[in-house]
Amino acid sequence: MTAKSAAAAARATVYGYPRQGQHRELKKAIEGHWKGRVTADSLRSTAAELRAAHWRALAAAGIDEVPTGDFSYYDHVLDTTVMVGAIPERHRAAVDADPLGGYFAMARGTQDVAPLEMTKWFDTNYHYLVPELGPDTVFTANPAQQVAELQEALALGLTARPVLVGPITYLLLAKPAPDVAGDFDPLTLLDRLLPVYAEVLADLRAAGAQWVQVDEPALVQDRTPAQLDAAARAYRELGALTDRPKLLVASYFDRLGEALPVLAKAPVDGLALDFTEAASANLDALAAVGGLPGKRLVAGVVNGRNIWINDLEKSLATLGTLLGLADRVDVAASCSLLHVPLDTSVERDIDPQILRWLAFARQKTAEIVTLARGLGRGTAAIEGELSANRAALASRAASPITRDPAVRARAEAVTDADARRSQPYAERAAAQRARLGLPLLPTTTIGSFPQTTELRTARADLRAGRIDTAGYEERIKAEIQEVVSFQEKTGIDVLVHGEPERNDMVQYFAEQLTGYLATQHGWVQSYGTRYVRPPILAGDISRPEPMTVRWTSYAQSLSDRPVKGMLTGPVTMLAWSFVRDDQPLGDTARQVALALREEVNDLEAAGTAVIQVDEPALRETLPLRAADHGAYLAWATEAFRLSTAGVAPGTQIHTHMCYAEFGDIVQAIDDLDADVISLEAARSHMQVARELAAHGYPREAGPGVYDIHSPRVPSAEEAAELLRTGLEAIPAERLWVNPDCGLKTRGWPETRASLENLVTAARTVRGELPSA
Repeated sequence: MTAKSAAAAARATVYGYPRQGQHRELKKAIEGHWKGRVTADSLRSTAAELRAAHWRALAAAGIDEVPTGDFSYYDHVLDTTVMVGAIPERHRAAVDADPLGGYFAMARGTQDVAPLEMTKWFDTNYHYLVPELGPDTVFTANPAQQVAELQEALALGLTARPVLVGPITYLLLAKPAPDVAGDFDPLTLLDRLLPVYAEVLADLRAAGAQWVQVDEPALVQDRTPAQLDAAARAYRELGALTDRPKLLVASYFDRLGEALPVLAKAPVDGLALDFTEAASANLDALAAVGGLPGKRLVAGVVNGRNIWINDLEKSLATLGTLLGLADRVDVAASCSLLHVPLDTSVERDIDPQILRWLAFARQKTAEIVTLARGLGRGTAAIEGELSANRAALASRAASPITRDPAVRARAEAVTDADARRSQPYAERAAAQRARLGLPLLPTTTIGSFPQTTELRTARADLRAGRIDTAGYEERIKAEIQEVVSFQEKTGIDVLVHGEPERNDMVQYFAEQLTGYLATQHGWVQSYGTRYVRPPILAGDISRPEPMTVRWTSYAQSLSDRPVKGMLTGPVTMLAWSFVRDDQPLGDTARQVALALREEVNDLEAAGTAVIQVDEPALRETLPLRAADHGAYLAWATEAFRLSTAGVAPGTQIHTHMCYAEFGDIVQAIDDLDADVISLEAARSHMQVARELAAHGYPREAGPGVYDIHSPRVPSAEEAAELLRTGLEAIPAERLWVNPDCGLKTRGWPETRASLENLVTAARTVRGELPSA
């Protein structure tokens, strides 16, 4: 095919789409089902309506091939576990008795059965359920969901392409089951898994699939020769099948690197590659392997992870270069649009001038369609869109919103000494112990307490004008009083105020910092039915006034026990926002860090003895390639220290991280120089405690003993057993007792019971210590 005919054949497609609906209908239906208010049939009906609406909207916008199978009630990796029959033994009876109820039990657990472990999907804030595999795992094909959704789309008269998590990525994301040796490699199960994928592909072809997309994002990470050989074998075998649809192997989030020649040589029918700035090396690498003669190339030129408008002319230039490297070049976003909100048109509180700079899923879909039309028909066919795009890009570049000379001057004046505490940890620890007088195994929580219906109603009433600020603040005071009183009665050693005034741990601060924008409807799935509204970091950052001092000081006035000040760290403020793309991330992080430094210092001046600066996104934001780690960790750890280094030795700095793999950043955790770190550990059976010990981590740590992402209440003995496991790695004088994460999403009954059991566990194990 010539370059001209390849361009003429260009089509528009996407890899996936937001699941929730314009008004988060899916979240409401699922949570209603959990509470017994929505039947399973009603939930399925709502889901089917949402899928159909999304497909029709995509087709109406000009998308030529819609994805199916990307929809999920909870998580697409969990859906894959069901598809290949890798159900953990402890969940099998529940799944056999009630597939939907068993599915949710795997995700959330029950009072009697623990859920699957949950962690971050590559370097995003989306969480997936980790497959549990072992040498005895038996895979069985169960593609009923994937086939049914394909048939739904075909029945609407649409061209549809099923999307599957690929076998290599599935196995590389898996972990050994709890009763399996830790050195078991799930990839050894590949030969057992491939026949199941062959059966799934055959069933999809029989149901009408012409193409199937097989996602292999794990191949953009550093991979060993053995792992690359496994990928080559997998696609050699799947490609050789006679009873299969055409295979499109998709990668995203970074450059494909050494896996590119492996896939280019494989007997598959197409590749989907990321060609955004983060993966720009894919272009040169593709040319170096001689392109994809005889194959389809899907070019991800629209950023699927951020919300800034595309530079259409730049993308067209990239697409033009790609012509001639494949038989067919189609246009797509760089990854699933799951990672961005649905539609900018419903935002009423953002300046229309700024709104022109933004593209959510529907706007990105329009960009993809425009680029496909321009590639196929020439730029004259899209001159109106190009002209509007040039004007919007110029407007953003020239806007005073994006640059504050005072902020930039302050950031440039930072010295190395500004990011160092005045005394080493050992001296600080002695001063803090003398000041705080805490027992061995001190207990605390991570920060937030349940956000009750009454709290949310009060917040909505304030926005709607049904109550005034004074009335709202009285409600906040009453909530803080209840939280502090409960903690004192329960026997918790270091208290929190519960954060009743906060809507979200990033958004709350973003709304008080210059340079940030908040959306009203910009919901993005974080996990399951948990949706967040990431703020938009559009300009230079400063702090006009204190953000947390008033409520922290009020809570401290209610108790003689220390009350932690609670802040969100600079890396997480970036990672859980849609960050500006017009300057290096490290420059933006330094601006945020300086604003937080002011807040930390003000908390200390108000008498706060313990200040927690949460960085749950430190590991999440780690680049996918090891070659890029050093530069990232240098600015990320500096930003944290810049936030916290201005306090006196007797002020104890905590940080918190959760739901990620920490083993490869233990040195960076050490480099933060926090006095105490709390980490998720309950679902991973204290793995992180062992990792800290192996590193020789010298400071205090609180590996969690209560999994707050499940509704189940851990018994006191269960928490005590986890604590004893933690003591095998961390000495008692440096071990804290706490939940995995904040309690915002939990209800009060389970919170009370779980924290009471946590305190009982700490007292029990404390009494077992030799020093006791």
